[in-house]
Amino acid sequence: MARFEATVSRLGTVLESDGSPAEAEGVLNPACARAPGGELLLYPRVVAAGNVSRVGLLRAGDGVRFERLGFALEPEKPYEMRPPGCGGMGCEDPRVTYVPALERYVMVYTGFGPLGPRVVFALSTDAYHWERLGPVDFKTHALASGDDKDGVFFPEPVRSPAGVLSFAFFHRPMKALSTLDGHAAIPQLLELPPSERESTCIAYIPVDAVRADIRNLLVPHESLIVLAPDGPWGRLKTGGGTPPVRVAEGWFSLYHAVDAVEIDGRYAMTYSAGIVILDIDRPHIVRYRSPVPVLSPEHPDEMHGVVNNVVFPTGIDVRGERNLDIYYGMADARIGRAAIALPPAAVAGKTAAA
Repeated sequence: MARFEATVSRLGTVLESDGSPAEAEGVLNPACARAPGGELLLYPRVVAAGNVSRVGLLRAGDGVRFERLGFALEPEKPYEMRPPGCGGMGCEDPRVTYVPALERYVMVYTGFGPLGPRVVFALSTDAYHWERLGPVDFKTHALASGDDKDGVFFPEPVRSPAGVLSFAFFHRPMKALSTLDGHAAIPQLLELPPSERESTCIAYIPVDAVRADIRNLLVPHESLIVLAPDGPWGRLKTGGGTPPVRVAEGWFSLYHAVDAVEIDGRYAMTYSAGIVILDIDRPHIVRYRSPVPVLSPEHPDEMHGVVNNVVFPTGIDVRGERNLDIYYGMADARIGRAAIALPPAAVAGKTAAA
């Protein structure tokens, strides 16, 4: 697909810190899901002093007001815990997908503990109560292991590059350079070929293995780069954003990508969002990718915060056949909502590019 039009409309800031100690450093990057009863739930990353992160649990009320119900997850496992003063810890940046084949909701989040960021799965049958499955094991099948984040689960089984019917999830293996000092490493990262920079990958877990034992969900057999930072924007790195949604053209998702601009001898990073459409059967095949961002930091709430110039899409709510609401982090401090209207399926691919 060379062209795909989508209309994106900002709907404003919908959530920010209530001033409590648990939210002292921001409310951001939320997952969302519809519970079995149809109510909309939001799962923001809630950050206390010292960069201690929890996954909140909120329920939509009238309009865009959300009722705080407590926490879906709090740091308690070894892979989520670090001593105070070590730069933070906890449960970060969740995404939630309902997977009918599993009869469960799957939450993928970043567990930030003594080994650094790791992709972790939790499961629920009611979207309110969550049980950790644990960190993903990339080593068993000799896949790249180490610092990793931006996990996002697909709602349906797909075919892996090897042709195996599999459950699948986005993830982003990280470079040691960026883990040590993100800003100082920028010149070195930009000197690397795009395929060697931090890229969005899809990992695959055979369905038969999961049917035999649900814990095999943690053991991917294959992983492949699908979004290298090789386009006209987002040259530093890319990462998974919202859970994929099936549309007529394939799997629709928003992803984030990062640009770095040198200003007065220092690099400033900008996080923007774009559309990607992947093949419905073999999602390692990219059918469409935004030639320009569809959402970039423009509003003051997106430009100024804990980390300036960030829009970070993580939640998606299907509002109609071709209408979606997106929930996204704003400057690592608060949460915004945007509406996306897709073109009629019959003319998609023939309209102006997003």
